[in-house]
Amino acid sequence: MSPKNDQGSVQTLHPSIKAPVFPGSSTEFINLMAHYYRAEIARMAGWRDRIDRTTNWAITVVAAMLSVSLSTPTAHHGVLIFAMILVLLLLVIEARRYRFFDVYRNRVRQIERNYFAQIFAPEDGTTDDWVRKLGDDLRRPLFLTSTSQALSRRLRRNYCWMFLILLLAWLVKTTFIRMQENAVEASLVTSAGEWVRNAAIGPVPGWAVITVLTVFYGWVLYAALRKPQGEGELAFGNVHV
Repeated sequence: MSPKNDQGSVQTLHPSIKAPVFPGSSTEFINLMAHYYRAEIARMAGWRDRIDRTTNWAITVVAAMLSVSLSTPTAHHGVLIFAMILVLLLLVIEARRYRFFDVYRNRVRQIERNYFAQIFAPEDGTTDDWVRKLGDDLRRPLFLTSTSQALSRRLRRNYCWMFLILLLAWLVKTTFIRMQENAVEASLVTSAGEWVRNAAIGPVPGWAVITVLTVFYGWVLYAALRKPQGEGELAFGNVHV
């Protein structure tokens, strides 16, 4: 039936505009669900690949900076602090990518938990409410994970170990080896005052550098050990990114 306007006259659709075709049988619905599931899998895999690339960049940065800093006793420890800054930047980028990945993963898991799982192993109590939630998410997609939660999850998975390796390397450069003009004259640090002087970077005193690193690694420890909230896929088993 043609739609009517406010005056009651009949309006006709433009010839090039066609009404959407909805599945009219169970077979059509199954085909639609299969194609949509494959599309969401592809989007999820694409963002997962972006996450892995960022992690690979961070590992490459850590390996390169460790090679430069620990190659000779005269190499400055500031290279390791610069590596920490780069890894932190990559962590922020990866956390943003993880938030996008989590949106598409949630859609995939909703279909798997509420549709495919019911086919293979039906359970009582499963309702069709997930269909409405999936439709609302498609109309108004929203992030399901906050930036702080994403940072914590990526820290626990990979980045806490990278920061720990950089910290140990920095301690080796500043605590156990004293900077000299000649590598042959390198010697062990013998006092706390000498360690503080060795931690200085140009005009920045050593105590300031140590304080900043202490605060930063305190945040890393807090964020990595913070108890995760049982939301999203964290509430459905332990197989998650």
